[in-house]
Amino acid sequence: MKFSMTRPVKIVMLGAGGTGGHIAPHLYRLLYSLDRPVRFIICDGDVVEEKNLVRQNFTPADLGENKARVLAERYSDVFGLETEYLPSFVEDGKQLHALLEPEYLLMRQPGHCYSVQVPEQVILIGAVDNNKSRQLCHRVFYQTKELIYIDSGNGEFTGQVVCGVRRGGKTYYPPIGAVYPDVLVETDKFPTELSCAEASVSAPQSMAANITAATAVVDMIYNILATGGSTVRKVTFSTQSVNVRPELQKTNRRKKAA
Repeated sequence: MKFSMTRPVKIVMLGAGGTGGHIAPHLYRLLYSLDRPVRFIICDGDVVEEKNLVRQNFTPADLGENKARVLAERYSDVFGLETEYLPSFVEDGKQLHALLEPEYLLMRQPGHCYSVQVPEQVILIGAVDNNKSRQLCHRVFYQTKELIYIDSGNGEFTGQVVCGVRRGGKTYYPPIGAVYPDVLVETDKFPTELSCAEASVSAPQSMAANITAATAVVDMIYNILATGGSTVRKVTFSTQSVNVRPELQKTNRRKKAA
């Protein structure tokens, strides 16, 4: 699938923990290299704790600080980009819709002396650790006319990254909930609905799995924004076997007559 290499870009990332924390620095660098207007909004209501320092992209100096703010201020300042973050969890459909609403920017057309209003290319990154947030993203994805939704999820050694694409009100690549229907089963809660005891328990993950998932996400976005094309719909990986397997877009090719 082809994507514009001139449209302004807005990326909204839900989650700034194990995977989101490793996505952020590379994504800021990528956006810095693009010759067009860019925005990157990081959303997370969690704060940095001692246990996060083992596998997440934080330091002891960040303890007690909001994760989204730490990442946004650290890397936007380094690359001279505007600092944008939401220090809370996104758990409401209207709020997510508002975040994903594209702005129209006045841009000059190549080879012409006039400018036109151009909508942002919006990308939603799901770097969350619960399926209820994925269900919210799934619903909103199908309600949008145009959206790129990249979701990453992993356990201790394995994981997957799925890229969903909507364009002109039509789904070209299905989102995580259509690829893995079990994600849509009501089995967990939003982060703000968890008790203190529940919040302290999480599925085991490893630094390697988080970094591998983050790399796959950045690879997908690089292809979309820097090369203008992407054929990868899904990636699965195992850090134990050091194996990454992509699932490519299916193409219809006519067989040549004998």
